[in-house]
Amino acid sequence: MADLLGSILSSMEKPPTVGDKESRRKAREQAARMKKMQEDEKRKKAEFRKRMEKEVSEFIQDSLQQKRKYNVMGKIERSILHDVAEVAGLTSFSFGEDEESRYVMIFKKEFAPSDDELEAYRKGEEWDPKKAEYRRRLKEQAALEEETVSKTQKRAASPSSNYHDKYSHLIGTSSAKDAAHTLEANQAYGMVPVANKRDTRSIEQAMNEIRAKKRQKTEEDEAGVGSSISS
Repeated sequence: MADLLGSILSSMEKPPTVGDKESRRKAREQAARMKKMQEDEKRKKAEFRKRMEKEVSEFIQDSLQQKRKYNVMGKIERSILHDVAEVAGLTSFSFGEDEESRYVMIFKKEFAPSDDELEAYRKGEEWDPKKAEYRRRLKEQAALEEETVSKTQKRAASPSSNYHDKYSHLIGTSSAKDAAHTLEANQAYGMVPVANKRDTRSIEQAMNEIRAKKRQKTEEDEAGVGSSISS
């Protein structure tokens, strides 16, 4: 019986010490602080979103405004503003090289920025439409001048006359055209068709023709000698 009671008492949880009570109290306080911080953060986000919705609505209703630039803000605020602008049907961009200098600009859809305008904002420059138009004209002028130089160089490299004009007074216009169609340039044979210069005879035919020419020449020589002796 004593052993059974001892085992039961030993298995029971011991009453918390002063140190355990203090740890539990601190844990509860920390959890309460975390919960309050989360609630405050949620409330601040809701308030900021409500304020941005009001400003964006006023921006849309103002027909004189085409774009609006906001002050530097944190990543969470920028994300909320981008979301509000998208829901409102606006275009928004973030600019700034580092996190401490990032800001948001919103644009009405009909006044969306061009690539040159966005490039100016990314460089930290103010957008000047007059300067942009001047630079655009300079680019167009440079492109036209380059195209003119290219055409001039190609024209100088082309021949001053062609085959038709050069030989039309000798062989006629139609003959020149026919020759231009039938003759093909060949590095080895010039302007004569290769087929006209190719020997299509077999070796035996060629040798027989050579022997026949030799016999004919010998007979002609003998006939010539005989006639000279008889005379």
